[in-house]
Amino acid sequence: MALTDSKPALLALEDGRTFRGRSWGAEGETSGEMVFNTSMSGYQEVLTDPSYAGQIVCMTYPLIGNYGVTARDAESSRPWVEGFVVKEASRMASSWRAEETLDSYLKRWKIVAIEGIDTRALVRHIRDKGAMRACLSTLDLDEASLAEKARLSPAMENRELASVVTCKEIYEVPAEGEERFRVVCYDFGVKTNSLRELAAAGCRVTVVPADTPAEEVLALKPDGIFLSNGPGDPASMTKVVEEVRRVAEAGLPTFGICFGHQLLGRAFGGTTYKLQFGHRGGNQPVKDLLKGSVEITSHNHGFAVSAESLPAEIEVTHVNLNDNCVEGMRHKSLPIFSVQYHPEAAPGPHDAGHHFNRFIELMESARAAA
Repeated sequence: MALTDSKPALLALEDGRTFRGRSWGAEGETSGEMVFNTSMSGYQEVLTDPSYAGQIVCMTYPLIGNYGVTARDAESSRPWVEGFVVKEASRMASSWRAEETLDSYLKRWKIVAIEGIDTRALVRHIRDKGAMRACLSTLDLDEASLAEKARLSPAMENRELASVVTCKEIYEVPAEGEERFRVVCYDFGVKTNSLRELAAAGCRVTVVPADTPAEEVLALKPDGIFLSNGPGDPASMTKVVEEVRRVAEAGLPTFGICFGHQLLGRAFGGTTYKLQFGHRGGNQPVKDLLKGSVEITSHNHGFAVSAESLPAEIEVTHVNLNDNCVEGMRHKSLPIFSVQYHPEAAPGPHDAGHHFNRFIELMESARAAA
């Protein structure tokens, strides 16, 4: 399909800023929080990451779709983004792994997308003004009308989305090779690669819905607890935070990432806050305060734990070198730790993959002490 054959599309932000471009993917209209991702590759992982539920994502890398789509790279059963924004969309898929083009994939899943806009201008606007609501349409091309629709759409603050993306029933992922440990994963929007990493380490993983009571989880007698990533505002998860607190008090080895990290922070008595435009991409520098080393890490979060709110028994272990926000913490007496970023990152970077080994070591130590 020639680019000149594309229909017009309009992106409007709640503050009235608009961007006109060309439609690709599905036609229609959608709204969500406008955010950007700085990764140079991994667009399929972004699309299928449940943490992006409720958001329209702009990719800062200018050419997207050039290596197509393959089922192997999906992080969940479907795309979760509300809309997709790129500078230039490739209609070709130049990879031996490709099973279809990104354009056909978006059409199949009815994801509205726009190309041909100045994504640099959009990203600079978001960096200056902050992440905000937006509406993307191929149907309504009136700027004032679409901006008003953006303002009427749900805000991300206090929005609960884990119940939308979590599994409906318990399921299991078998260990690869010899089974060494049994782990229960709270699914707030878990990515497939997290489950692969745990399975590769010899863990049989029982994945449970986000609202599973603590007593049901503990009744499974797991060796460890994994708290997954997920979308939405952690402040909206009052009941789940209470269950996480009860699980944590049981003293089992516990590993939280991203949304799971935020829920642990609140379970410990801390607070969370909304970042201006969030961290999303594969190039975030994080300093390990215990080792003095720096990791380049993959992020996708719009909220963070307030360091000042954490009680004395919680130690901050990692900080972001761009804005000094909390990127990791641990309990001083219980085998519990968490990171705000993605150690399972696919396609990368992989600097933080050692945190899965850290979780395994905690379970080994707990077993030896039993």
